[in-house]
Amino acid sequence: MMNYQKLNFYNPNLGKLNFNKVVEEVFNYINKRPEKIYEIVAGCDSSSDERPAFPIALVVLRKGKGGRFFLTKVKYPLSQKKKFFNFHQRVLEEVLLSCEFALAFREALQQRVENSKIRLNYQFQYIHADVGIGGPTKDMIKEVVGLIKSNGFEAKIKPESFAASVVADRFT
Repeated sequence: MMNYQKLNFYNPNLGKLNFNKVVEEVFNYINKRPEKIYEIVAGCDSSSDERPAFPIALVVLRKGKGGRFFLTKVKYPLSQKKKFFNFHQRVLEEVLLSCEFALAFREALQQRVENSKIRLNYQFQYIHADVGIGGPTKDMIKEVVGLIKSNGFEAKIKPESFAASVVADRFT
């Protein structure tokens, strides 16, 4: 499992942040307008080379009032000898990274909320996958949705999977 505590994240307004700072920023963003409803989603994309980069996006939506995103990029070191020779392997890795990250982040945010004793109105139930019925990934939809569900999340696919197919895609 990836250690997200060691990764740097990027936000266009705040610059570079560590994992704990992202948790704090999301908590503060939600706490600033606690009467609003928030949805948190995660998604990942990848570049198409043999040793791809995997940008993982965390998107926090304030329903009807915009949102924020945070991004980290996973690139496996050469010493791991991890190569991705086909897009099937890459797409599965995107989903696995999304799920791992979402589980780690959801737990950290939950702890932060519990420690504050403040009740916040947010949901973190969706993983966005960069698969859809109109492209080469159409045969992978059941596999990807099953993988996401087995990690305790609901899946969103194209065209609803903006965290993966729009936000993360910009940073491949």
